[in-house]
Amino acid sequence: MPSLPVQAPAPAAAVRHLPGDLAIWVFIFAELLVFGVFFITYAFARSNNVELFNAEQLALDRTSGAVNTVLLLTSSFLVVRAVQFAQAGESRRAAPWLAGAFACGGGFVVVKLFEYAEKIAAGVSLSSSTFHMFYLSLTFFHFMHVILGMVILVAMWNGARNGRYGPDNMNGIETGAAYWHMVDLVWLILFPLIYVMR
Repeated sequence: MPSLPVQAPAPAAAVRHLPGDLAIWVFIFAELLVFGVFFITYAFARSNNVELFNAEQLALDRTSGAVNTVLLLTSSFLVVRAVQFAQAGESRRAAPWLAGAFACGGGFVVVKLFEYAEKIAAGVSLSSSTFHMFYLSLTFFHFMHVILGMVILVAMWNGARNGRYGPDNMNGIETGAAYWHMVDLVWLILFPLIYVMR
């Protein structure tokens, strides 16, 4: 009696996995939860004082916010390209893309520092108003995440430059990429919420 054919196991490449360390995803979800609480609290405070929030929101520099949005979106694209090169076994070719992402992050920091300097010169502080308290707290909390993300990008760039990443060693670059995309995602919620939505 003929034996039944044995089905070959699915190739390893077809098996889906969570990119990066599980620990980074726990951290990301915890951070998103913190930001979510901030956003809900902001929405509640705004609903109780719409006129004040609208008036002070108009004094924000939307152009700076839009420029920073473009910078972070561009940086995320560059990180994606770096991960693709690493996955293709071309780790060293990923390095310039990560350097570009770092430059975009640096541009974000410079724009934000100019914005903060302008606000401080105008007398804006955490105690100026409820809106300014949220504006400074939320944007500075995100700003510190950008700084940490840039440190991570430097580590990723160094690893790529030394040929550390490849199809069998994607953990480091995927972990860093996941964090950087989280930073980008939070800004995509923060910018319209604070600067645009009325």
